[in-house]
Amino acid sequence: MTLRLHWSPDSANIVVRIALEELGLPFIGARVNRATSEHKRPAYLALNPQGLLPVLEDGDLVLFETGAILLHLADRTGRLGAQGPEATQPHARAAFLKWLFYLSNTVNAELRAAFYSPRYVSDQTAIPALQAGLAARLRQHMALLDSVLEATGWLVSDTPTLADFYLAACLRWAQIYPRGNALIAWDDIPPRLQTLLRVVENRPAVRRAYNDEGISGEPLTAPALLDLPANQVTG
Repeated sequence: MTLRLHWSPDSANIVVRIALEELGLPFIGARVNRATSEHKRPAYLALNPQGLLPVLEDGDLVLFETGAILLHLADRTGRLGAQGPEATQPHARAAFLKWLFYLSNTVNAELRAAFYSPRYVSDQTAIPALQAGLAARLRQHMALLDSVLEATGWLVSDTPTLADFYLAACLRWAQIYPRGNALIAWDDIPPRLQTLLRVVENRPAVRRAYNDEGISGEPLTAPALLDLPANQVTG
């Protein structure tokens, strides 16, 4: 069945695109033009009533939420990553679910609050304090994640899984958003996480995914904002 990924440059869909490339799953890309509010039109809202990215169509299945899509792809292929482990291996699956939900429900959710702070406060003067608090929270998350990497260099096993690619994308975004006031700099990232970003960045599948979204250079270790209107880059 044909896989169709609805995407816009450097949105959460990049995580799904990397997963598709890593797992060797052919797919069709359907670009969503947020500058014209295509993601708020009835046709798109029928796929995701939140009007958010990503959406993945797998035949007659329609999925949204990055974590849910990653879990679906792992189950579809029977692998948590290109080199394994198997998606049914109990201990690996439990660890994968733990970190996948942590990244989705905690890390990425808090990043969104930092990147879109005006949506989260009634008093706009509270935004600097909110962003400062979330930057401090991110440093706590990075310290925890860095300690987890001590065993094998990856979150789940001795090879990268889809959770590691999700983590890498989150750290990219934190280095460039909010625009003009990024949450962290490269030097704020602990050493083992820096190593993970270097290794992930040089994987051919990851390079292809970023190139296909118009992101060149060193997207994880020296990330730069895309030269696009803000409403086409994050959302």
